[in-house]
Amino acid sequence: MDDAVICSREAAADPLERARGFALANPCETLSLETLAAVAGLSPYHFARAFTARFGVSPMAFARERRMELAARRLTAPAPPTLVDLAFDLGFESQEGFTRAFKRAHGVSPGRYRRDHPALKETPAMSVLAAPSSLVMEPAPVRKPGFRFAGVSGVFSEADKAGIPALWPRLIQRLPLPGQRGDDISFGVCWGEGPGGGFHYMAAVPIADDAPVPAGLEVKEVAAQSYLVFRQATDGSDLHPQMQAAAREIWGVRLPKSGFRLANAPDLEAYPPHFYPDRPDSVEWWIPVEV
Repeated sequence: MDDAVICSREAAADPLERARGFALANPCETLSLETLAAVAGLSPYHFARAFTARFGVSPMAFARERRMELAARRLTAPAPPTLVDLAFDLGFESQEGFTRAFKRAHGVSPGRYRRDHPALKETPAMSVLAAPSSLVMEPAPVRKPGFRFAGVSGVFSEADKAGIPALWPRLIQRLPLPGQRGDDISFGVCWGEGPGGGFHYMAAVPIADDAPVPAGLEVKEVAAQSYLVFRQATDGSDLHPQMQAAAREIWGVRLPKSGFRLANAPDLEAYPPHFYPDRPDSVEWWIPVEV
C-alpha cells in the first residue's frame, strides 16, 4: 500500500499520524514546522518532541526525506522528467538547489542516480524505536503548584541536545542559592520557542517569590499546572542515554495512548534531593496536560 494511503480513521484520531500523513500526502510542498504542528493540533515544541520520539526523526527531516524519496522514484520512472522540471515540481527555486538537496539525501547527483537506478531503502523514519521498561505512570494527572526557578539555560535542537548535561555543573557550583526552596530538589525545565524549532532547557532549582535574582543566573516563572507524572528508575550507568530512552517512550508511546491533550506549558524533570547520576535512583517527568 502507498504510504500516502495509510491515514485511516485511527490515524486521523492520532495527532502525530495525522501530521505524518499530511507530510506524506504533500511531498511537493515546502512544509514548515508550524504548519505540521497545526495539523497535529499541538504547539511546535511539543509536536516536534513527540514526533521525533515516535518516529526517530524530526518532523522537518521526515518531510525532506519524503520529498527526496519522491524525487528518486520520479527519476527512475519509465519516462522521467527533466531535472529542471522535477526541481520546480518539488518546490525548489532552481535546479541547482534541488541537486544539492538530492546529493545530501542520496550521496550522488540526480543524474547519476537516474543512470545507476539504485534500490530505495527504508529510512530510520519508518521504524519506531524500542522503549525502556523502567517507567511507572501515576494513574491520574497530578496538580502541582507554581514555581519560580533560577538556573542556567541554553537553546538546543535534536541534533545537539547531548550538550544539556553540561549545564548542570554550572548550576551545582552555585548552590545553595539565597531563597532556595524545595529541600534541595532540582529540575530540568523544558519549553519551546527556540529559533528554528529548537527548545530551551534550564537546569534549575526553585526559589522563593521574593528571592533576589542570583547574579549570572536566569529566572523563569512556571504557573500552577496539572501534569502526567512518570517515575523513572535509573541504574547508575550513563544517565543521558537512560533519559533519552525514557523521553522516547513518554513522548512517542505513552502520551499518544493516554488520551490527554498537552497543555501549552513547560515540561519538567524532577530530581530528588542528593541525586547523583552515577548511583541508582529515580527521576520524575512532569508532562503538562489539560484537564
